[in-house]
Amino acid sequence: MIRGILETVMRISAVILAKDEEKNIGDAIKSVDFCDEVIVIDDNSTDKTVEIALSLGAKVFTRSLEDNFAGQRNFGLEKAKGEWVLFLDCDERISEKLRQEIVAEISKPSQIKAYYIKRVDIIWGKRFRFGENSNIKLLRVVRKGTGDWKRKVHEFWEVGGYKQTLINPVVHYPHQNLSKFIDEVNFYSTLHAEENMGEGKHSSLAKIILWPKLKFFRDTLLRLGILDGVYGFVIAILMSFHSFLAWSKQWIRQNQR
Repeated sequence: MIRGILETVMRISAVILAKDEEKNIGDAIKSVDFCDEVIVIDDNSTDKTVEIALSLGAKVFTRSLEDNFAGQRNFGLEKAKGEWVLFLDCDERISEKLRQEIVAEISKPSQIKAYYIKRVDIIWGKRFRFGENSNIKLLRVVRKGTGDWKRKVHEFWEVGGYKQTLINPVVHYPHQNLSKFIDEVNFYSTLHAEENMGEGKHSSLAKIILWPKLKFFRDTLLRLGILDGVYGFVIAILMSFHSFLAWSKQWIRQNQR
């Protein structure tokens, strides 16, 4: 019924970025099976990611990430044929309520060009209600042709026109083990340092010392991360470490130059 409505009113494409995501890709694709097409942009996976995606009817395009998430997402945007495009990460899931809300919203005549979606994190079996990501919302559903992605890491969709926030959240299952979390902190802090330099930001000893401490204070006390218990404390420590690594890596590169 939903697919019939979409086909007669307008089309929506889902775009998913992937690399070695055989444990997640199946559930991610199934959660957007209300879309007219599902596109997977695969960064040379060596596991069964592509095989699983194809078996579920997704269109798969292979493209090297080259440490540029905005570039990868814009490539997916080019491949999408829908009037609307929904971006989803492999560790995210669209709930039944959210899919119904998306279909209802894009089916209405309006001047809205994009929709923000709130996100809730479930890490190590616990739903986080406070801390850094307690009030996060992401621009994820956009009318095609109204904008593109910017920044290699911590990328954002720059879209012109009216925007609205959806009520129901997307569910996020990141960092499902601690060692992977630490690896990701190391990887993303490197990209973040490079982007900071490209944006003309300057690292210093003061930033290396103070920013991680301020970040920890903000996440645990101002954003009440301490109410998430030991889990919240651990997450705050790791994200502060991300800040420490990013500013330290940037300082080293500045001085090497």
